[in-house]
Amino acid sequence: MSSRIDPVGHRQATSHASGPLVNALSRTLARREAKSARRRLTVLPKETIDFSSNDFLSLGTSSAFKDRYLAHLNNAPESFPFASGGSRLLDGNSHYAEELEQFVADFHQAPTALLFNSGFDANVGVLSSIPQPGDLILYDELIHASAHEGMRLSRAGKRIMFPHSSAAGMRDVLKAQIYDDSGVRDGTKNVFVVLESIYSMDGDVAPIKEFIDVVDELLPRQNGYFVVDEAHSTGVFGPRGAGVVQELGLQDRMFIRVHTFGKALASHGAMVLCGPETKDYLINYARSLIYTTALGFPFLASIRTAYELLSTGETEHLQTKLQHLIRHLHTRLHHLRASQSVLFEVDHFPTSPIFSLRTSKPRQLASACQQDGYIVRAIMPPTIPEGKERVRVCLHSGNTEEEIDGLVQTIQSWLDQCEVRSANL
Repeated sequence: MSSRIDPVGHRQATSHASGPLVNALSRTLARREAKSARRRLTVLPKETIDFSSNDFLSLGTSSAFKDRYLAHLNNAPESFPFASGGSRLLDGNSHYAEELEQFVADFHQAPTALLFNSGFDANVGVLSSIPQPGDLILYDELIHASAHEGMRLSRAGKRIMFPHSSAAGMRDVLKAQIYDDSGVRDGTKNVFVVLESIYSMDGDVAPIKEFIDVVDELLPRQNGYFVVDEAHSTGVFGPRGAGVVQELGLQDRMFIRVHTFGKALASHGAMVLCGPETKDYLINYARSLIYTTALGFPFLASIRTAYELLSTGETEHLQTKLQHLIRHLHTRLHHLRASQSVLFEVDHFPTSPIFSLRTSKPRQLASACQQDGYIVRAIMPPTIPEGKERVRVCLHSGNTEEEIDGLVQTIQSWLDQCEVRSANL
């Protein structure tokens, strides 16, 4: 509450629930509402079929995961604290956290790893602190919002976008910078190439080898460094779910890899895989690590549980089943009868669990699917650029062919209804 003076000099209480600021916020939200772009929190109804979440291996509902996780919790010593008690630089560190970091680093064939509370925190911490004054950041145009936030806080001299997953486009951008900047040319300035191994909205896999070839050609003084976000590949791609980079055998060429645990691993947090000097630097300068309470033991135990399942090969059958379902949905979608009255296109990268259904009526299609019990999401601006609206479909190991067939039938029925409505106009 605040106060104001009435016409006769009496002080009256006023509410912060109204006033110029709140009115301005309401007008801004109304403008977003008018563009059908207002975000809202929702709760999934029960008895629905998940074609939306990032729980790609369905570990979130796995009895094997739950049993092993509960065993970790129940076997903790009675005096073992479940809360971290503070930031890791104060009271929040533990031998358990440090052992977990090394366990994850070994699994990913990295020298060491540093735990962050989320993938967002990891990307912000890395990109805000590591590029030095005057350095150059080249980034894919579809990089995640967390990377943009980190770059915004960075001391880098320039941040330049290149066309999505285009090695040729990145080459042109880098050549222009080499020509214009002697520091980039002579190796006194660092060049960071920031990309994702698999992109969250389109589900396509980055051509990492081609990017490496460009850097090797144009930066012979070895001042080029790759920062790769593997959030959507963890658990799904590579040997035992180790990710795209290890699938390609390129882990030694990456300066930093970020693996997150809130998607296929049914956990929370993220690890930055890096060298020991880089880890020590982040501990000293990454504000998103320094000034936040560390993850407590239940979160660490959940991460440990997921990586034990990966490392012992117990999730390989889930990867195999997921790929079978991906092929099945890919085939079914490409046999749909298109409507002349509504735009509908399927974008899908082979082996990816993420399907993009491009349509001029994404909200209507998503609503039709949800009414039939299939949870999918319409993805709208500002999450994606104008003109790129779509319905995003994610597959999981726990889905079935029958569920996929039902989803595709709903999509076909919606397309047919669009055709009928158009013919009746």
